[in-house]
Amino acid sequence: MKTIIEPFRIKSVEPLRMTSVSEREALLKEANYNLFSLKSDDVLIDLLTDSGTSAMSTKQWAGIQMGDESYAGSPSFYRFEQALRELAPFKHIIPTHQGRAAEKILFSIVGQESDKLIIPNNTHFDTTRANIEATGSQALDLVKQEGLDPQVDLPFKGDMDLKRLRELLETQAEHVPLVMLTITNNSGGGQPVSMANIRETKALCDEFNKPLFLDACRFAENAYFIKQREAGYQDKTPKEIVQEIFSYADGMTMSAKKDALVNMGGWLALNDDNLAMKARNVLILTEGFPTYGGLSGRDLEAMAVGLEEIVEEDYLNYRISSTAYFGNALDKLGIPIVKPVGGHAVYIDARAMLPHIPPSEYPGQALAIEMYRLGGIRGCEIGTVMFGQQPDGSEKLAAMDLVRMAIPRRVYTQSHIDYCIECLEEVNANKDSLRGVNISWQPPMLRHFTCHFEPK
Repeated sequence: MKTIIEPFRIKSVEPLRMTSVSEREALLKEANYNLFSLKSDDVLIDLLTDSGTSAMSTKQWAGIQMGDESYAGSPSFYRFEQALRELAPFKHIIPTHQGRAAEKILFSIVGQESDKLIIPNNTHFDTTRANIEATGSQALDLVKQEGLDPQVDLPFKGDMDLKRLRELLETQAEHVPLVMLTITNNSGGGQPVSMANIRETKALCDEFNKPLFLDACRFAENAYFIKQREAGYQDKTPKEIVQEIFSYADGMTMSAKKDALVNMGGWLALNDDNLAMKARNVLILTEGFPTYGGLSGRDLEAMAVGLEEIVEEDYLNYRISSTAYFGNALDKLGIPIVKPVGGHAVYIDARAMLPHIPPSEYPGQALAIEMYRLGGIRGCEIGTVMFGQQPDGSEKLAAMDLVRMAIPRRVYTQSHIDYCIECLEEVNANKDSLRGVNISWQPPMLRHFTCHFEPK
């Protein structure tokens, strides 16, 4: 059977407010053309992010009723801890309210050891980069070269460039406290990292006595790509692949709002006792006691169930196949996308689609604005707006200007996606009329969340 069906039934629905093009034009102006500033009630199809926007299952909602709100030693924490250790048996599991809190804690405790740290990664995402740079350290991207070309169709474009990593460790090891891998590689188009690359990155880390940390927000989707694409894993279950992935890591940061299928939550996991002690001290100051870490007991219960559901093969097949359905349809229309299609999102190559708009005029933002104006679809620019702002206030053009359409888990049906395809077909037909934008105001960091734009 070629038809993809959702491996679930819908038990409750949420109405959408329909808006007209003229209404959306006014709303864009009020929001200073920043899609983050729109009210979600004014968005028809919200593909801004897959973070915290998933629909929870009946078992998760049932788990919420079991949430124990004890300040210390809640049984909900121990159920969450057990569920995570079934996949990732780290020695220390420290809950946080979301992934960026785990990043903040990690980089604040390693950042105290030197004034000139370098944190290499395949590609850092926005808050990871900002949390590193906030300590005065350098966030260095070392994804393999093919990962920077949207049109190259390779199975594991998220892989670390091991040659460049070795060169870094051979020349500046004293400045590198740890190595990171982001799975899947969000900034590079949701591209997976191969098991071979994870294993080889770990071996290189061991050679130089450096811990390997995973930014593991979409670990299950990465595992399913390994099952589909990497020799020797076709007969492995997603759970078995996930367990092998984490066996190579010394620690992880996690936004549970992605592959733990919840609306709030995250964690920092470590094997190092000294780092864990420091992390818990910061946690108590900023998040909460170590057995709740800024979360309610019901959040911990929902995460525990989500960790069981996320490695179900029927779900992962639906997730990856339905995202590919969207991306392949755009490709057939001649809309340039990052290939192959990623797991959680479809990325349009705005720089290729709108070559008449120079990168300095933010073609990704111009395209995202038009998608909302015409169809009420909210996407997210992943390019120079998000990554061009440098710590010293200057601007550097990003390697790619993309528009990410991140698909919330278990939320939209095929008819919603078909509507998006039709809208983008019309946008593509009139793309030559689009113009770039200027930034009229920006904060000193993470500007994409709040800056103001003016159409050219």
